[in-house]
Amino acid sequence: MTERVAIVIVSHSADVARGTADMVRQMVGEEVAVAWCGGDPDGGLGTDVAAIRAAIDRVWTPAGVAILVDLGGAETNSEMAVEMLPEDRRGTVVICNAPIVEGAIMAATEAAGGASLAEVCATAEELSPGIGR
Repeated sequence: MTERVAIVIVSHSADVARGTADMVRQMVGEEVAVAWCGGDPDGGLGTDVAAIRAAIDRVWTPAGVAILVDLGGAETNSEMAVEMLPEDRRGTVVICNAPIVEGAIMAATEAAGGASLAEVCATAEELSPGIGR
């Protein structure tokens, strides 16, 4: 079986991140690795660079990782997490400018079909231009 692009969902709310990941798994199945993280280390709203990095590491594949985020802070912290990756992995992890729930479902659907990282992200972003963060 060929490697498929993995999905990471980053939200300021652990419930939103977990719920989105559950929805992706229910709609797309288990063919695509999906990780999520949400909330700050104290359990409140926010995001955490270390948790994002850990989520990326849990699902990383040579095919790549598409990250979907809910708000600007999640994007900023995701960018920092990507910068912390080993240099040879940085180019295989992208943040998609797409709505988190719809984008994650579309990205996972494309990934399940064996699409490349660029195709996965493009499909998620085409879904709703101008919507998202």
